[in-house]
Amino acid sequence: MSRPIGYYVHHHGDGHRQRAIAIGQSLDNVMLMGSGLAYRTGNLPFLDLPDDRLDDSFAGIDHVDRPSSLHYAPLDHEGLRQRTALMTGWIAEARPRLMVVDVSAEVAMLARLASVPTVYVRLSGRRLDAAHLDAFRAATALLAPFQDALDDDETPRWVREKTFYAPGIVRSASQNISANDDVVLVVLGRGGAISNGEHWAAAARAAPAWQWRVIGPCTVPADLPPNLELPGWVDDADAQIAAARVVIGAAGDGVVSAVLSARRPFICLPEPRPFDEQASKANRLAVVGGAIVRHEWPKPQEWPSLIGRAIAQNQQWSACLESESGPERVARWLDDLCARAVSNRSHIA
Repeated sequence: MSRPIGYYVHHHGDGHRQRAIAIGQSLDNVMLMGSGLAYRTGNLPFLDLPDDRLDDSFAGIDHVDRPSSLHYAPLDHEGLRQRTALMTGWIAEARPRLMVVDVSAEVAMLARLASVPTVYVRLSGRRLDAAHLDAFRAATALLAPFQDALDDDETPRWVREKTFYAPGIVRSASQNISANDDVVLVVLGRGGAISNGEHWAAAARAAPAWQWRVIGPCTVPADLPPNLELPGWVDDADAQIAAARVVIGAAGDGVVSAVLSARRPFICLPEPRPFDEQASKANRLAVVGGAIVRHEWPKPQEWPSLIGRAIAQNQQWSACLESESGPERVARWLDDLCARAVSNRSHIA
């Protein structure tokens, strides 16, 4: 068996883990590593790392003096010490061909210091700070889980040229599913706070011709309208997105990918994230006609118009939102990177 590919999985949100599993299942020899992976990687091997968070409000950035090339380096943190030792120990023993880092500037630089080629996963947003740019420069290549048309306008040309754009890594259950003409589906993800059910109750009352369904973490309103359902977490979110007449959600990678794969009318309400991750992607969606975007919470009386505009916009599907997708495509690219690296080392020798 060939030397493995290491795959670091960040623990904030769930999109990183889903991408890792999808890609890993298309690779011959991969090791996932991250916090909280036990019993959550399907049939893939994993290295479960101690938690490095200071508290539950973790956002990937600490508040101590540190070099500008780092985002998160709290001092005297036992979890951080142990996870660093475990990763470098695995690298020394397994001698990986490549490390995919999704995402952490610190892990990317750690792998590079350990003489391992890296592929850094680029998320949306304006990631032009020193830590991100150094991780990009140190990487053999960059992987963006979105269409190039959704890349931020300020992304430098050299970063774009180094990037492999790969939307649709996690397959959406959108094949052969017909839309339910009266359902407005609200999709809430794991990366944000619990949504206020009173807001969705007001929206449902303002648009009574629609059956509203909210999936994900949401409070229960005091007076639940008859056209509003709150099932909470579901196991078939992608299928429900594909079957909805209109989808409402934030601009996280998972929701946007599923909506675009299913070609659903989309009302996007981006949430605050570091590096303007969601705002940047939402703005690009608006430019290319992939969503009706609101950065402020709509007034109740605006919902019928927003729904109508989303349906009308969806009739003119932009060609730039079309692209080859699937985890197999990424796995082939990673294998090619490894093969080229071996060839280059042989040529030098």
